[in-house]
Amino acid sequence: MKDKKTISRRQFLKKTSLAAGAIGFPYLISSSALGLDGSAAPSNRITLGCIGVGWMGGDNMNAFLNEKDCQVVAVCDLDQKHLNNAKNRVDGVYGNQDCKAYHDFRDLLARGDIDAVSCATPDHWHALCAIAAVKAGKDIYSEKPLSHTLEEGRAMCNAVKRYGRVWQTGSWQRSVGNFRFACELVLNGRIGKVRRVEVGMPSNFSDFGNTGQETICPPPPELDYDFWLGPAPYEPYCPARLHTSWRWHLDYGGGQLMDWVGHHVDIAHWGLGLDYAGPVEVDGKGEFPTSGLWNAATRYYVTVKYAGGLEMIMAGGYDQIGQGTKWIGEDGWVWVNRGFLVAEPKSLLEEKFSPNEINLYRSPGHQRNFLDCIKTRSTTLTPCEVAHRSASPGHLGQISMLLGRKIRFNPDTEEILGDPAAARMLGTAMRSPWRL
Repeated sequence: MKDKKTISRRQFLKKTSLAAGAIGFPYLISSSALGLDGSAAPSNRITLGCIGVGWMGGDNMNAFLNEKDCQVVAVCDLDQKHLNNAKNRVDGVYGNQDCKAYHDFRDLLARGDIDAVSCATPDHWHALCAIAAVKAGKDIYSEKPLSHTLEEGRAMCNAVKRYGRVWQTGSWQRSVGNFRFACELVLNGRIGKVRRVEVGMPSNFSDFGNTGQETICPPPPELDYDFWLGPAPYEPYCPARLHTSWRWHLDYGGGQLMDWVGHHVDIAHWGLGLDYAGPVEVDGKGEFPTSGLWNAATRYYVTVKYAGGLEMIMAGGYDQIGQGTKWIGEDGWVWVNRGFLVAEPKSLLEEKFSPNEINLYRSPGHQRNFLDCIKTRSTTLTPCEVAHRSASPGHLGQISMLLGRKIRFNPDTEEILGDPAAARMLGTAMRSPWRL
């Protein structure tokens, strides 16, 4: 079956008018087709393909299904159960069978009638999918962290810039009011000069259970396991490697540290005005599993220093560092997390900002911001470069923890200084035939 091609509003109305004249009586066009029921007319709908439609990918897909000027036309996953569920969900919303299901993301990207894609693969697939998508002319909504390695993140940013695509990273906390207000307090000097930032994140593997037992068995028939591994080293299948567990293995993810830098470190940078900057020194201490399959840090304490002496702590499993983002200034502090915002002095929470002060963008929603920017070709709340800079302290902290030593970094050239072994860890080899 040939893929449907989108037509302009003018073409659509012209064709229906000709059809009406040919049969000699008035032709009734549905209100939804004309956009009169609140939905967008065909020429104004952004067509979307979803790559990776499991847990987070499914959530993102559902969010886009709620946007009337967006139409999900294709889904892709290497797990047939995920794929079937996603297609059924899309078809159920639209009341038809038009959503096309794909096994290979490259086939989805080859469609000329798709404007944008939502990517929610494991981290080790982010760069390959993203670069292929921008080369295919698609705008991208991609999950955090931006990349599996710092070098991959730089390659992604370069590709997005070269091909002129709109990019939104799933660091959705920027679209939530309490995070925005906290950042405005800091940026407008309400706590004075910032001396230290504390970023508290989860530890261990408690999100999805605490066992990484290696139980080798045949992969389930609905899963293309070799394709799922993709650029990662080949290892025998066991359930603890994938789906909700892949993040705890460094071949595919980066543990709790890399899961959360795209949220809480992203907010720390936003409040500091460091969206396009990076650290100069990183010193990480981590505790790693001594048995089982999972090998990401279970507990970590990473000291990050920026030019000018500012210090940021990223920690998981340390009671003295509360979860969320806390800026500590000379005149007070602000601490924000999901569901709460506290400050000292408490009167900071009643502050108002004049038009001449920094008033950050009020997002109507993270997916909504992405769709609006596709139409205007504007920069989103979390473009690729910003997401790359948010992830960089995590990548460098990971290297420091694994080597057990402090590393120095040039944020302008993105080079590790004076440590060839650490510098080699900025990237990773890809299993053939995959290449950036």
